[in-house]
Amino acid sequence: MGETILYHGSKSIVEFPEIRTAKYHKDFYFGFYCTLLPEQAKRWAVRYTGKGFINEYLYTPSTDLNVKKFDGMTEQWLDFITACRCGQSHDYDIVEGPMANDTIFNYIQNYVDGKITRTAFWELAKFKHPTHQISFHTARALATLQFRKGYEVSNEE
Repeated sequence: MGETILYHGSKSIVEFPEIRTAKYHKDFYFGFYCTLLPEQAKRWAVRYTGKGFINEYLYTPSTDLNVKKFDGMTEQWLDFITACRCGQSHDYDIVEGPMANDTIFNYIQNYVDGKITRTAFWELAKFKHPTHQISFHTARALATLQFRKGYEVSNEE
């Protein structure tokens, strides 16, 4: 895979990406999250205040990094997200795959909490179309990103 443009939605311009720990664990654990989809980055950018920024990066993959890629919502993907959401870290520099949108997130949480079975999760999830995310978990991974530009977006657009 050659160079690719990735997008990150935020409340500010992020010229120098960093990994921040937060109160809640994300799909692929703590990391810097980007997407191939500008519309997804816009949803991230405007989700709290209706305004935000889309940051654009040139991503140059490195064969020296430990990368995990999920090509779809699979059993392995569900197990990985469940573990990460429960606070288990991993040894990957970069993880890429479908994003659990709000609805899928709720299904996963219900599965983690034992409110629905694995079979019920897949029955509910099969009608949902996940988006895309790629997360960077180490300084070496962040070094594959080169900031290109950032621009303001809002719900009104």
